[in-house]
Amino acid sequence: MEGKQIIKEYSNGDITVIWKPRKCIHAEVCIKKLPSVYRPDEKPWIQPENASADALQSQIDGCPSGALTYRLAKEKDNTKNKNMSQKVEVTPGGPLMVHGELEITMADGSKVTKKRATAFCRCGASDNKPYCDGSHKDIDFTDN
Repeated sequence: MEGKQIIKEYSNGDITVIWKPRKCIHAEVCIKKLPSVYRPDEKPWIQPENASADALQSQIDGCPSGALTYRLAKEKDNTKNKNMSQKVEVTPGGPLMVHGELEITMADGSKVTKKRATAFCRCGASDNKPYCDGSHKDIDFTDN
């Protein structure tokens, strides 16, 4: 991806929700899990004051693209994330989801560490390979 990365932050005092729009694959997991927080038709569209820090952490940990992350005002012990085992899920008609912490070696040899959930492209149309950017929806990708 070219150009400057846009990063938006929304805070409720206990937790700051960090959104990177270019990483978002619009899976709408956030909207379905916390509709009182994620309101795409309103400005600002993320309203973290409408949920507890724990509820936000749980939802953000399930973000399939990693477009949503968070920063806590008071750092808690995050050992549950550090010791998380990996789980791989094939999403019907969509990305390969890898849940948990992993190290990715890119084609150029550089290494990237991902935490929580990472969506990998299966359709070949992503402009952000190896990651999914939602292009499978545009090309009507199926598993057949």
